[in-house]
Amino acid sequence: MAKEMNAFMSAIDEICDEKGLEKGIIIEALEAALAAAYRKDYGKPKQIITSKLDPKNGDADMFRVYEVVEEEEEVEESERQLTVADAMKFDKKAKAGDEIKIPLPKESDFGRIAAQTAKQVIIQRIREAERNMMFDEYKDREGEIINATVQQIEGRNVILSLGKANAILYPSEQVNEERYYIGQRLKVLVKEVSETSRGPQIVVSRSDENLIGGLFEIEVPEIAAGTVEIKSIAREAGSRTKIAVIATEEGIDPVGSCVGQRGTRVQAILAEIGEEKIDIVLWDEDVEQFIKNSLSPAKTRSISISSKDHKATVMVEEESLSLAIGKGGQNVRLASKLTDWGIDIVKDESGAKPDDEESEEDAKTTELDSGKKKTKVKAKKTRKIRK
Repeated sequence: MAKEMNAFMSAIDEICDEKGLEKGIIIEALEAALAAAYRKDYGKPKQIITSKLDPKNGDADMFRVYEVVEEEEEVEESERQLTVADAMKFDKKAKAGDEIKIPLPKESDFGRIAAQTAKQVIIQRIREAERNMMFDEYKDREGEIINATVQQIEGRNVILSLGKANAILYPSEQVNEERYYIGQRLKVLVKEVSETSRGPQIVVSRSDENLIGGLFEIEVPEIAAGTVEIKSIAREAGSRTKIAVIATEEGIDPVGSCVGQRGTRVQAILAEIGEEKIDIVLWDEDVEQFIKNSLSPAKTRSISISSKDHKATVMVEEESLSLAIGKGGQNVRLASKLTDWGIDIVKDESGAKPDDEESEEDAKTTELDSGKKKTKVKAKKTRKIRK
């Protein structure tokens, strides 16, 4: 029996190391299981029996537990209670209110029963511990970007492997233009981790706007360091994103930092999200200027702000009208979401020059080489990037 228990405890050590589990959790569960097995075969239902397991050799000592009461009249459960006089036969220092443990004899057949019971408990506890560890680990990572591999496609749901656990990508969190296949590697946002009857459920997203923010944080050291801050993001997944940034230190170009030299940083993000366009605009505490920036690349003539309605009426010249509105109203819709202001676009027919028109000297452009395509990026107030 001793050899069997030694081998058993060695196996427990290996399992704990492999699974990253605390040995104390398994030992505690085993002690409860052994006590229950002993009571079932050699005790009575109302008795309180505990065990103490030696973690080195696996030997188990069994004890019967009693509550100490003052007088015989106070004894309600004879299987669980002893008077002070009876308790002092086992412990001379016993007094009312104490709990005493009396050693029980070791039974010859108990080893086989205990081993079977212990095996079942270990399997159950390992599953529970793994589930708890997985929940705690990924619950703390909500909002993070992690690497995943497509493992299975079940109807419209996509099951992803995160390494230690699986996650689910629901249709509502997918990008309509993306097609997923087994073995595909993706970066995903951990959106929600919740407990279910089957264990922890990890929901990830490819369409959430915070995925873009997380990718910029990975690719742009200035954002990770806090010298460039993302103020707001507006996204229509698979089509276009607008992101507003600002520098928290003087001498830093927030838009240029996000674009990177020859567009290397933003191109790394575009490689992850496909054909989606990204407009990087400069955030401004002045509402009018921020709205102008957000509508880029369209040039505005004037802006009228109504604080009461939280709306802005933006006047643009005729040739900029369609650009300001965007295909299907996308540009103005994203600008409205980015600035958190309602925006109405109206055409100006006066023929005056727009108030934010730049001279050729001021309108510097940088050409980014992304391999097969070249993209012009306006460096003054906004940079419009497409793959």
